[in-house]
Amino acid sequence: MNGAAALVIVGAGPRGTGLVERIAANAPELYEGHRLDIHLVDPHPPGGGRIWRHDQSPLLWMNSMAEDVTMFTDDTVQQQGPVRPGPALHAWAADVREGRVTLDAEPGLLAEIRELGGQSFPSRRLQSAYLGWVYEQAVTGLPPGITVHEHRGYAVRVTGPRGGRQRVWLHGRDEPLTADLVVLTIGHLDAEPAPEHVELARFADRHGLVHLPPDFTADSDLSALPAGEPVIVRGFGLAFIDLMVLLTEGRGGRYEDGAYIPSGKEPVLHVGSRRGVPYHSKIGYGWQGERPPLPRFVGPDLTEELLDRTEPPDFRRDVWPLVAKELGYAHYHRLFTVHTERTAVDWAVFEEKYAAAGPDSPELRALVSAAVPDPADRLDLEALDHPLDGVRYPSYDALQDGLRGYITADLARRHDPARSEDLAVFLGLLSVHAELIRLGDVGQWWHGFFSYLASGPPGPRLHQLLALSRAGVVRFLGAGMTVEADEERGVFRAGSATVPGEWIEARALVEARLPDPSLERTRSPLLRALHEDGAAATPTGLLAVDPEDGRILDREGRPHPRRFALGPHTTARASGAFTRPRTGGPAFRQNDATARTALVFLRDLFCGDGRGDRLSA
Repeated sequence: MNGAAALVIVGAGPRGTGLVERIAANAPELYEGHRLDIHLVDPHPPGGGRIWRHDQSPLLWMNSMAEDVTMFTDDTVQQQGPVRPGPALHAWAADVREGRVTLDAEPGLLAEIRELGGQSFPSRRLQSAYLGWVYEQAVTGLPPGITVHEHRGYAVRVTGPRGGRQRVWLHGRDEPLTADLVVLTIGHLDAEPAPEHVELARFADRHGLVHLPPDFTADSDLSALPAGEPVIVRGFGLAFIDLMVLLTEGRGGRYEDGAYIPSGKEPVLHVGSRRGVPYHSKIGYGWQGERPPLPRFVGPDLTEELLDRTEPPDFRRDVWPLVAKELGYAHYHRLFTVHTERTAVDWAVFEEKYAAAGPDSPELRALVSAAVPDPADRLDLEALDHPLDGVRYPSYDALQDGLRGYITADLARRHDPARSEDLAVFLGLLSVHAELIRLGDVGQWWHGFFSYLASGPPGPRLHQLLALSRAGVVRFLGAGMTVEADEERGVFRAGSATVPGEWIEARALVEARLPDPSLERTRSPLLRALHEDGAAATPTGLLAVDPEDGRILDREGRPHPRRFALGPHTTARASGAFTRPRTGGPAFRQNDATARTALVFLRDLFCGDGRGDRLSA
């Protein structure tokens, strides 16, 4: 083999780190004795990347307990490569405390590590330190002959023929990086405003108002939101939670004995959304006993059948009924095997009839009604998705009490092991999500529903939200939120279906969510150029990739032999670049497949047996 092969990975966050780890794990089998230069391109330090970088407020937390965060594979991951175990976040912190891992960090971060338990919600800065350590371990684990070169900067374009070497152009550099293969692991992206937001921004400019479009909240300039003034916030998910923290504790407020003590620098946040409620609280207890045997109805056989259809499946018609049945199966398995006092028949009898009944059929509904006497014990996904449908309040003041009651009840349920069927549904969601990513772009609704049920805020954040509501710093707007630009009065107006006929006026509007992934509107010159050069986009704007190994597809559906992409901007979007231990880790599976494909391609190309050339044709 003459010279070294070259692989360029664009994006050094957790996805890029995971790919390097899989290259290290698979190289002894697939690439032993060969040279490889890995060029890692990112303006941020490797490991955390942009989203998990150290340089952000220590007030911002992770959305998961420390024991639920790992970057390492285990035997539940469906991969061909070897398992290389490693510590989850809480175990790594224990290694730091006990001297098995040396960490050069400032006193505040070391103090957090000393206090961290398995059920703590770590700061993002602590996760950044963990990810940086994982990256270092991955690089150290590479065999001799494989070298990583870090490049701090932005990649702006990839050029080169399908059958030849690629050139990766970096901002501000005259000479490109030359690569035999390129993998994009660039994570969440900025986007140009959608047409509605363009109009709202123009309206704000005309009237001297403030409009903040969708953005990663830690990067938003919140100084434009003045103290004491009303601010309309559209979006009640995790971006809102970050906004809430930065505009309250971030401005000097504090919590004492469950109450919020304002600093006087806070604006008044009027928050609403389509559902009108925050995402469900993270579940506050661990799993005990037998897990539901998943997948049951949404497994590889169904996925293959759907992929073999001549026409793409319609998600709500063809897929969702089976998803609902799968989630119901997880729910009732737990209810019937652990909380038997709330059921009326044996599990074996119920399971047989449940399996035979059609999805969302009268027979299925009758079976559940007869076997589960209390309606509160039945899984009603429609009610979960639309908790305020048909609910009306005479005033916004009345809504505040009502929604505080809803959030309080949600917190109580999600921290009560007697309702452990909710955790079973969470496991069902993870199982379903791992299968559905193979179908490509199934639309935004599923991902929103998944996040709403499975990726909500830590319980302590919702307790803080309640305290802020009681202090009058946060005001709830309700469901079916609408926003208007009132040219005559020169203000934004917001209303909802929950309080008909009532409106809130404000001189500031914040869109509290991340930009939608979209090749048409992305601010990434790299992705825009790929799209212009023929890379395919789905109707919702995702970059089309082969679900098996991440190769970028062109508009004829042909996979590019030398270009790959992994992450939320692709049709193979997983639920996260890291996951809780022993839950399969779809992103890990994808990383392993891409790493193995890349190593085999490079080995064959550089061994001169011609197989690499045939792959490039």
